[in-house]
Amino acid sequence: MVEENLRIGVFVCDCGLNIAGSVDTEEVRRSAEELPDVVVSVRNRYTCADPGQAEIKRHIKEHNLNRVVVASCTPRLHELTFRKCIEDVGLNPYLLEMTSIREHCSWVHLYDRESATKKAKDIVKIAVARARLLQAQQEMEIPVTDAALVIGGGVAGIQAALDLADAGHQVYLVEEKPSIGGIMAELDKTFPTMDCSICVLGPKMMDVGRHPLIKLLAYSTVEAVSGYVGNFKVRIRQKARYVDETLCNVCGKCSEACPVVLPDEFQQGFSSRKAAYIPFPQAVPSAFLIDMEHCLGNNPVACVKCIDACEKKCIDLHAQDKITEVEVGAIIVATGMDVYDPAQLDEYGYTLFENVITSMEFERLICGGGPTEGHLVRPSDHKTPKRIGFIQCVGSRTENRGNPYCSNVCCMNTVKDSLLIKEHDPDAEIFVFYMDIRAFGKGFEDLLRRSREAGVRYIRGLPGEIREGPVTKNLLVKVENTTTARVEEYDLDMVILSVGLEPKANLKKLMSVLNLSQTSDGFLMEAHPKLRPVDAPTPGIFYAGCVEAPKDIKDSVTQAGAAAARSSILLNAGVLKGEAIKAMIDLDACTSCGVCARVCPYGAMKVDVKAKSGAQLVVAACAGCGTCAAECRFDAITMQHFSDAQVLAQIDAALETDPEQKIITFLCNWCSYAASDLAGVSRMQFPPNNRFIRTMCSGRVDEKFILHAFKKGAPLVLLSGCHLGDCHYISANHWTMRRADKLWDKLEKLGIRPERLQLEWISAAEGPRFAQIMRQLEEMRQKVTPEEIAHARKVISERKLSAKEEAAPEDELSDVAKV
Repeated sequence: MVEENLRIGVFVCDCGLNIAGSVDTEEVRRSAEELPDVVVSVRNRYTCADPGQAEIKRHIKEHNLNRVVVASCTPRLHELTFRKCIEDVGLNPYLLEMTSIREHCSWVHLYDRESATKKAKDIVKIAVARARLLQAQQEMEIPVTDAALVIGGGVAGIQAALDLADAGHQVYLVEEKPSIGGIMAELDKTFPTMDCSICVLGPKMMDVGRHPLIKLLAYSTVEAVSGYVGNFKVRIRQKARYVDETLCNVCGKCSEACPVVLPDEFQQGFSSRKAAYIPFPQAVPSAFLIDMEHCLGNNPVACVKCIDACEKKCIDLHAQDKITEVEVGAIIVATGMDVYDPAQLDEYGYTLFENVITSMEFERLICGGGPTEGHLVRPSDHKTPKRIGFIQCVGSRTENRGNPYCSNVCCMNTVKDSLLIKEHDPDAEIFVFYMDIRAFGKGFEDLLRRSREAGVRYIRGLPGEIREGPVTKNLLVKVENTTTARVEEYDLDMVILSVGLEPKANLKKLMSVLNLSQTSDGFLMEAHPKLRPVDAPTPGIFYAGCVEAPKDIKDSVTQAGAAAARSSILLNAGVLKGEAIKAMIDLDACTSCGVCARVCPYGAMKVDVKAKSGAQLVVAACAGCGTCAAECRFDAITMQHFSDAQVLAQIDAALETDPEQKIITFLCNWCSYAASDLAGVSRMQFPPNNRFIRTMCSGRVDEKFILHAFKKGAPLVLLSGCHLGDCHYISANHWTMRRADKLWDKLEKLGIRPERLQLEWISAAEGPRFAQIMRQLEEMRQKVTPEEIAHARKVISERKLSAKEEAAPEDELSDVAKV
């Protein structure tokens, strides 16, 4: 329902020269003031700055505005800013329409000012068309559960848990291994301060174990998460340890009695452990456990020697996994990373030569708590190596059998390791083979200088060949030294591969549970790389440590503190205002068919099909994806703030002039729209013929929207969303795919080429792919003939469907309802 006296204000931003450099913003402003119901059109240099916001407020008061359109940067950046701005002067925040003429126009059409200006005028016209139909919305208040879940017990998870608990919040710390500590517990020293790693970390681990507000769930995994920000329900599986950690006094008699000998993972396989073991002396929880995969008690004939040896009687070989369910208001993901396995690199001989080891293996060899008690020896003969080489960037900064990114810690870790060797043996000769040394942090350059002064030689060049002496087991390393422009050969006792970091192998599973996205490097994608670097795109979830990107201990702890602070702000709020984007049911039109209940990923729709009492919405559970509205063939569901009328008005405005030149592009807010923003930020150029329409989810795109676009003369329509399995709304985009499949069949029956409707899954990190798709679509558009466009307009205009034909039969839904 449209107000009779609409008074719309349009505010066009120059953003310095970011927009005005490629778009004639004054012409855009003049064009906007000619649009129906626009009473004022203003151009600002920086609309988001305080003077720009003050001008918006002034015009709202002076002109009695009841709708506001801001044409500037992406709404994903400043929509909340401008909502707060208009709310300050008494306007409902949902009466704002923000549209991007920067990421979607000026930055992607840098060298075509005329076309960029024409497109910007269209973008504003589309925004005004939607603004005319905006309605005031009421945000619901959501009570917040004052508890947090921290997933991962490395240094980042430990710090985040302690910060939250010290702030008075209940914390559940989940760690998949038997002890917290993570990678840091395995290091000998840390850079640049050269502190003993476990001496720094150990007390914090004990603080976690003793804190009254931290419930430590070691040897556990998160199996399922449901709910929403402020009210997450989490199911945790705690694997059986077979030793009661509350009774175990760490006497070690079970381990002494155990006959099973296994490689010790903590010591990188350089020593052994038993099937009854404690991960390392400083482990928290401080208790033994049984490795049941290798325990003889798991075989038909039970060994039970550990049970006989245990005086406390705390071993139960029949113990079962425990399922714990908790409710939390915030979640911090701090699951860390994996260390790159160089076994796939043939040229460095890691799997061939005993004396080629990784930097993590070196950490245990040099450590006083390691298998050799800190005496550096080489694996083949346990002799002290006198000539040692380090090879940098193993598994990093390479496209072949590795990762393209810099792992951030390898250079300084090698500098640290070289000084550790010099501490043990000042006469040792050390050679570091590198392409670039990145000493960017506080104290890093000083540490590098100390290493050089200690006599460590830095050879600019990566080895092309390593051979082993058959008798001496020494390693002959051939390298092209780019500083001297000579090929040089070094006879070394031992070679250490400085391996990089990569995403955890099981990260995909956790991403599925939490509905998270990842970057092209495989690490988790943040909501905004600069302004919200610790926030996940999903509200209420935050990142800490290397799960977001490779980083050192200091940066991991810093990010953990930031994530804890962000979580604490949320938990302290007590009550949150939730988005007003919810479904609304017209009970008079509802037939109680139950389709909406079947397609809702959150179970927010309840329908009694037998009673025919109409669908009922559990408002707090509704996430606003709009899939129910798109699937309802009786138009009984309206999506607040993304109504049918608003979307159809945008299509009409986009295709009002020269429709045959334009491609209607539906973008889901969380992935494909974010990818379009990334393409813009990256200044990736593509043709200016696209016209974007944002929906919260691709599942919101109704068949009628696509048919309407063809009816209005669009040559092509792109429907885009998150990759299957990565949908922000769990499984909503499965219905998008099904809807597109059915529509392709209908188009073909109508004599319309199905290829004119394109379906693409584009993640938030795929800016380059988004730009490429835009270029491909323009090539396709040029091949659509005027006759095809005219035929589509005619047959769709003449086509009438009955409600029965429109309604999806129940048997068609049965298979997909299981998604």
